[in-house]
Amino acid sequence: MEFEVNGTRHAVDVDDDPTAVEVVRDRLGLTGTKLVCAGGVCGACTIQVDGEPRVSCLTPAVGLAGRRVTTVEGLAGHPIGRAFAGEDALQCGYCTPGFVVGAAAFFERWRAAHGRTRPGREQIADALAGHLCRCGAYEGIFDAVAAACAGDYDNAPTDGQAPAAPRTEAPEKTDGSARYTTDLRPEGLLEGVIIRSPHAHAHVRSLEAGDVPLVPLLPPDGVVRYVGQPVAAVAAPDRASARAAAARVRVDYEVLPAALDARQARTGEGPPVYEDKAARKRAPGSGETPQLVPARWRGNLRGPSAMSRRPATAVRRITEARRSTPERVVEGLYTTAAQTHTPLEPHACLARWSDGTLHLEVSTQSVKRTAELAAERFGVPVERVVARAVHVGGGFGCKMGLTSDVVAAVELARLHGAPVRVVLDRDEELTDGGYRPGTRIRLAMVADEAGDLSALAMDADNDGGVSIGGTVAALARFMYGKAPRRLRDFDTVTHRPPGAPFRGPGGPTMCWALEQAVDEMAHRLGQDPIALRRRWDGNPKRHALYDRAASLPVWSGPRGGTGRFRRGVGVAAANWMYFLDPVTEVELTVEDGIVVARCAVQDMGTGSRTVLRRAVAAGLGVPEARVRAEVGRSDTVHGPTSGGSRTTPSLAPAAADAADRLRDALGGGDIAARLDTAHGVRVTGRRPRDRRGFVTPFTMGGIVIGRGFTGSVQVAEVEVDTRLGRVRPLSVWSGIAAGRIHEDRLARSQCQGAVVQGVGYALFEERRTDPVTGRVLTENMEDYRIPGIGDTPEITIHFHQEGFDHVPGGGVGLGEIATLPTAACLANAVHDATGWRPYDMPIRPDRLLEGLAP
Repeated sequence: MEFEVNGTRHAVDVDDDPTAVEVVRDRLGLTGTKLVCAGGVCGACTIQVDGEPRVSCLTPAVGLAGRRVTTVEGLAGHPIGRAFAGEDALQCGYCTPGFVVGAAAFFERWRAAHGRTRPGREQIADALAGHLCRCGAYEGIFDAVAAACAGDYDNAPTDGQAPAAPRTEAPEKTDGSARYTTDLRPEGLLEGVIIRSPHAHAHVRSLEAGDVPLVPLLPPDGVVRYVGQPVAAVAAPDRASARAAAARVRVDYEVLPAALDARQARTGEGPPVYEDKAARKRAPGSGETPQLVPARWRGNLRGPSAMSRRPATAVRRITEARRSTPERVVEGLYTTAAQTHTPLEPHACLARWSDGTLHLEVSTQSVKRTAELAAERFGVPVERVVARAVHVGGGFGCKMGLTSDVVAAVELARLHGAPVRVVLDRDEELTDGGYRPGTRIRLAMVADEAGDLSALAMDADNDGGVSIGGTVAALARFMYGKAPRRLRDFDTVTHRPPGAPFRGPGGPTMCWALEQAVDEMAHRLGQDPIALRRRWDGNPKRHALYDRAASLPVWSGPRGGTGRFRRGVGVAAANWMYFLDPVTEVELTVEDGIVVARCAVQDMGTGSRTVLRRAVAAGLGVPEARVRAEVGRSDTVHGPTSGGSRTTPSLAPAAADAADRLRDALGGGDIAARLDTAHGVRVTGRRPRDRRGFVTPFTMGGIVIGRGFTGSVQVAEVEVDTRLGRVRPLSVWSGIAAGRIHEDRLARSQCQGAVVQGVGYALFEERRTDPVTGRVLTENMEDYRIPGIGDTPEITIHFHQEGFDHVPGGGVGLGEIATLPTAACLANAVHDATGWRPYDMPIRPDRLLEGLAP
């Protein structure tokens, strides 16, 4: 078959009936076209065929015969690509090439019909409805497409250089040249696949491989505890051959009774998931830090772990108030569904051994930690492990540590003496890639005669499958003063896949219950919900946000109604701890007149490269062009994990310190003039200690807790369709108090994406498993729905940049605090519009209609 790609004729063999994406990516090497969903849902694989956008995962390659195909690589220099870079319409960048291709087709149609008029959000959303961005960079995409269509990016730079962009690596991500782990294909590569358990609970008696070389992936006791748990892995020259080899492996299972009912697990009953202490110690955690508080096990119920304050007093006050002043008691049972991370680049690792050194190309949030854990697991000195993560296509908490794709790739590479790549399919990612555990929260709150918070009780049952360590109720200790409170977390353990840390672990879940209860209390007391929160909340940083929120026109504007469509406005607040990695370092080396900044940190779309580069350039007083940031390698100085909102507050001060040291080493003065004669000069900067030190005296999993809390106050406006039960977010104002903002554009994008993920949590996302077999049912991106561009409200971000003067650089992390209150804020807006309180999340149409029924 012959066809044209980006102006060049190609002839390919299509006898095996490949899809277009297989031909474009694997045979022609145009890896800007990404394979994500394999179901025509996400748009990442979009190509143009004779100028029209097509999803190449559903297009037979034979259908391209004689046609003109354009991929993102063929659109280099297009105004849309320049606009995406200039307007920061991206984060991790994995979905960006598909967006660029689809948007370029819309651009041509729009310009032909409308000239240089600016399209509205609705037209852009309709055109890009088939594309998904899990990072939630939709606001930037709206801006980029509108600006390009209006002609703002028609003229290319006259010097041949790419225009300055807010994000250092933006040109690579917009033209498809950025290489992710899934794009790498070295000579002699073998593809690995993981054999997974079809049973929720079984003992593996034996593995009969026959002529198939394999590596076992079983736990020490040989017991699998959920459908999809890795059992073994095999490799072959291509995925089809590897799958065929996997099918020839015979696994002898002794099927055991499974605990699949969370309600039964909450009673401690059912077949035990972990039979003894040794097995319990191997239970994976769903939080970011190790379990410091021991908890009692009773069958499949673990807990409580408590972060209470005067719990007996809290219980007494609640009991007395129920009897004497029930009108000042708010109680409720709140539930949340599990939310799956769904990074568009799945878990992936390419491993090879060379002269006793293990080389890893891995999609990870913790390149340094991955290397350290690999050295420990595979018995090699840590200096003989080199992990690289040059570009990472999203993570959100699930790509930390030594995941099964890494273990399988390393063992297979050692077995075969060849490079082996393991990339999870989308159904594997949605089954075993991690999720925010579902919860069942029972809450009681009492206000005293003065209208102040008198007592709070919260019991949270965390449903994380075989994982433990839920911290939902514990986070309520840090909100609304020092009133007595009983806060207890339980883990209901079942034979289902493990949860994993997800952007503010426990935080959005806790806010779902607490912030709705506070809202209900405001109604009971006849007070303004913002005013009540301000009175209860002693944090001065959030006071400034409350004042700003109260002055918003939408807060005092019209709402409610009696027709089919009703509008409501809600508010919610949150705080989050300030985390950092205190031993972060940055190395600066002068190489041919350029300052090369190195750190073992990774950039999964959060902007680490840009923060590092600009902090060094500012510290030295040189143009950014004289600084190059190199991240994503473990074999350089220590860098932080991208998790726990610790990256920027760890990296930026270390970069500033390194710049000071290099300035001293060069003798001060005009540093730019001295660089040309300073080749080889090298310094290492370290993250300075905060004034007055830290809250924790030691590091826990690469984290210490700093002094002070970040804050967020959000106000959302929604439209509720009372006939169809749909909730449409119209606008969200998000106030963030996290001190100095190091990179404004990137920070706004992070916070906008956080709101979008909160919208998904509140309205759409619901991980489901078969109650009989334990199999994950939402194993594709059609059944597991994440927000699209048409679901995006107009998002306004306001930064309050005071309150962290004791921190070097003056600012702390904001990736997690920005998403905590969104779901509760939307729920309060729904209540404001309809009078119905959504206790169960997501707020599905059937639930809303049932709640509104007379």
